[in-house]
Amino acid sequence: MSQWKQIQQLEIRLLEHVDYLYDDNFPMDIRQGLAGWIESQDWDTAVSDESMAAVLFTNLLTQLERVRSQEQNFLQRHNMKIIQQQLQLKYTTNPAIMARVISTCLREERRILSSACTQEQGPLEKSLQNSVAFERQKNMDNRVGIIRGSVQLMDQAVKYIEDMQDDFDFRYKTLQSRESSDRNSDTMKQEVTKLQEMLNRLDFKRKEILSKMDVVIKEIDDLTTSQLNPELQDWKRRQQIAAIGGPLLTGLDQLQSWFTLTAQSLFQIKRQLDKLGELVVKVTYESDPIPLQKPQMEEQVKYLIYHLIKSSFVVEKQPCMPTHPQKPLIIKTGVQFTTKVRLLVKLPEVDYQLKVKTTFDKDLPPGRVSRQFFILTNNTKVMDIEDYSNGCLSVEFRHLQLKEKKYINGTKGNEGLLSVTEELHSLSFEACFTVQGLTIDLETCSLPLVVISNVSQLPGGWASVMWYNLLTDEPRNLAFFGNPPRANWSQLSEVLSWQFSTFAGRGLNKEQLTTLGEKLFGQHASCSDYQVSWSKFSKENIPGKPFSFWMWLDSILELIKKHLLPVWNENYIMGFVSKEMERALLKDREPGTFLLRFSESHLGGITFTWVEYSENGDAKFNSVEPYTKNRLTALPFADIIRDYKVISDGVVPENPLKFLYPNIPKDEAFGRLYNSQPSKVYPYIPSTLIPISELRQNASTTPPSSCQSPQPPMTPGEFDMLSDALCFDIGGMNSPYSE
Repeated sequence: MSQWKQIQQLEIRLLEHVDYLYDDNFPMDIRQGLAGWIESQDWDTAVSDESMAAVLFTNLLTQLERVRSQEQNFLQRHNMKIIQQQLQLKYTTNPAIMARVISTCLREERRILSSACTQEQGPLEKSLQNSVAFERQKNMDNRVGIIRGSVQLMDQAVKYIEDMQDDFDFRYKTLQSRESSDRNSDTMKQEVTKLQEMLNRLDFKRKEILSKMDVVIKEIDDLTTSQLNPELQDWKRRQQIAAIGGPLLTGLDQLQSWFTLTAQSLFQIKRQLDKLGELVVKVTYESDPIPLQKPQMEEQVKYLIYHLIKSSFVVEKQPCMPTHPQKPLIIKTGVQFTTKVRLLVKLPEVDYQLKVKTTFDKDLPPGRVSRQFFILTNNTKVMDIEDYSNGCLSVEFRHLQLKEKKYINGTKGNEGLLSVTEELHSLSFEACFTVQGLTIDLETCSLPLVVISNVSQLPGGWASVMWYNLLTDEPRNLAFFGNPPRANWSQLSEVLSWQFSTFAGRGLNKEQLTTLGEKLFGQHASCSDYQVSWSKFSKENIPGKPFSFWMWLDSILELIKKHLLPVWNENYIMGFVSKEMERALLKDREPGTFLLRFSESHLGGITFTWVEYSENGDAKFNSVEPYTKNRLTALPFADIIRDYKVISDGVVPENPLKFLYPNIPKDEAFGRLYNSQPSKVYPYIPSTLIPISELRQNASTTPPSSCQSPQPPMTPGEFDMLSDALCFDIGGMNSPYSE
């Protein structure tokens, strides 16, 4: 079943999350119409390969044109034409952006499907997706709307005061122009009385509008302090969680709308105050409220504008190497990385040659890190107006590159206190501009970065990124790993499950996470409040093993991603199960029942264990030597299961694997995953690679519960028996599985 069909069968609650994924950048109409084709393309690779992205973009337009030409409904055909034109406008010059959008949507769909299979959401995901947040946003919409309405009414009030004052000014000047002899007449006295009434009315209206302005300014101040800034901080926290595999980050456009509407209200109030200042020049009087109250209000408005715009300067896309789009915040020296900043406020008047400068490790105290870096490429760029971000200013740096500074006499800074992957760095962004006479200095910074010089440091770097963003919302605590806090297992296990849903398409279930917890700290895994230290997670070796817990888990992720993805996504790999539980599950099952689990003794290894019974009915469990990436590169895992053979004393080689646990016939489970066929190249005899184990019943050196690849030389009898059973010449073949 296609991924899109699975999505359509989800419950309404989850479909609402799917709805958030699709907008004008990637309309759901395309996802629906080209579902099969879209899922068959490698969008992840296209993100970092511009030529491949261009080909996929062209093919997508061709596919869309084909579907449109076959559409019978005139309205649908028209809508698809509009969509096609919009895509051409957006992505023709940079199709890699389209590849990134589609890749993100497909990945998030897989995460949603994975969460649908989980019995319950983890604490982090629950905190990010609750009805309280939805109600809070509705309240924000209402408050911003009320403020905008009040400011519009104040515009009308100022215009009314201006008309009233013009009328007063005209009457006053007319009265002054009369002859002095007429000034004591009854008519004159009536005019003076009327002017006094008009002045009293004008004074009342001036006081009234200033009072209303004061109320609105205080309301904006409260809105900014109590809701808008917390919403921004909430978005930044969700950005951290999304960076380590959590739910897709949404809400920036909504924040942009709130920031822009609030800024527009403040700019409008500033213009209203300027207008009142102009009115004072024409008409003023004793105890005029405008000169008394206007200066303080202007300062308040300027203060609010300054801090609103300053806080709206955000890192929309955290630094990330295109070669590893799912592992942001890790930068390798000499490799290009990208990042993007955005101003959430639409500015009414600004010099659009607004230059943004990037600085690496700005104001970092001396000796804090053992290595220092500088940006090798151009670090300044002009912000542009983007149509698809509703006209806001943004700038994307696509070709930044770091280089390590050379040290005199080979001496570095704070060398040896922290490992390379525990040293945190930051990328700062600065800009300055003037709007409506107000000069604003903008500054923001990325989340802490890990800089590596070798790809082998990537797993350790990613562990640091996960640990930091899981346990703190501080934007720039570069000393975090000087004394890293412990993590609750309930939160850490959720993040680990996200790694599997992000990189392998399916997260971990409760039983698998429990097994991982037991591996970390024994029987305490069932306690969700149990805490694990950074050292135990990433630095200390597992007892009796030459590798840490995270190194072991990361090697499994890599193995799944590169060699086991189809089998993993079919939910055929039990994966994390102890040997004791393995035997308990297989006991009393049909002979030849097997299950698949990851090796606990090898980095990146998978094995299978099957059950068979002796003549007296005793169960015997056999586990094959783990298959690692070297072996799986030669033959797909599903084919290994199909063709696996065991040589036993005096027994013809046979495949002992009959039923995938609990009772699924092997070929029924893996049949459609088989993909290698014997060679049919004339005039050669067809051949195939057969995975073989030797099971010696009486061998004292081999435990009865393990099967190992035969160690040459084989006895003549074994060789003849194997040759006859396989029906082709194996004399010239070497096993690709020999160590």
